[in-house]
Amino acid sequence: MKSYLAAAVQMTSKPDLEENLATASDLVELAVRRGAAFVTLPENFSFLGQETEKVKQASEIAHKSEKFLKTMAQRYQITIVGGGFPIPVGDGKVSNTALMIGKNGEELARYEKVHLFDVNLPDGNTYQESETVKAGVSLPPISISPELGKIGLSVCYDVRFPELYRQLSKQGAEVLLIPAAFTAYTGKDHWQVLLKARAIENTAYVIAPAQTGNHYARRTSHGHAMIIDPWGLILSDAGEDPGLALAEINPSRLEQVRRQMPVLNHRVFG
Repeated sequence: MKSYLAAAVQMTSKPDLEENLATASDLVELAVRRGAAFVTLPENFSFLGQETEKVKQASEIAHKSEKFLKTMAQRYQITIVGGGFPIPVGDGKVSNTALMIGKNGEELARYEKVHLFDVNLPDGNTYQESETVKAGVSLPPISISPELGKIGLSVCYDVRFPELYRQLSKQGAEVLLIPAAFTAYTGKDHWQVLLKARAIENTAYVIAPAQTGNHYARRTSHGHAMIIDPWGLILSDAGEDPGLALAEINPSRLEQVRRQMPVLNHRVFG
């Protein structure tokens, strides 16, 4: 693992595939111009609309999303992550799949979101992700790169389940990816503290690209894409507008924190 710049992209995706991909392309280019070697896109980066429309368009979304990621990776010679998009799995359902692509266009890791967001919020919004999404059944993979380190994937609601990240850290994860479309209501109280907790308890970098603002109807996301260091310090926060969080991932800092706070060596129960 070498020092490198990572970018967590922040978007306001809409129910328009082509518009979203055009916006994502601009933000990837911006990240590359600023020196990023690793660019991460949020959950639902290519489509964020009604669930029925998502399922109806899933084949096109899946095809164009994967093609887009491979094109961006090869064009700019970067590693890129699409933080969650629908892929048809039959029976009228999709998987919520995060995909990591290497700079030669090769697939490095694929993860189907395990924890589905079925929640009734006090603001009156109801989310039933399981109505249209089939949950994954496997732990997220670790992508091992001599340049970028050991990277563990996850998606959004996973952040509330620390045992998932403990499993990733047991496999050696140095960087935890948490792409999200976190709701505005829960985000104001929980987003930052959960991200910092996952970084601190696993002494790992956290990269969290995010959705922000209003997408359609009452669907609104919190924003604040972040990159957090292994001590829990926020290195970059994208705020509430579309844009980037950009920060250095430094192996020396990782080693320093793990030496000073060796919690991974002190585990008793796993």
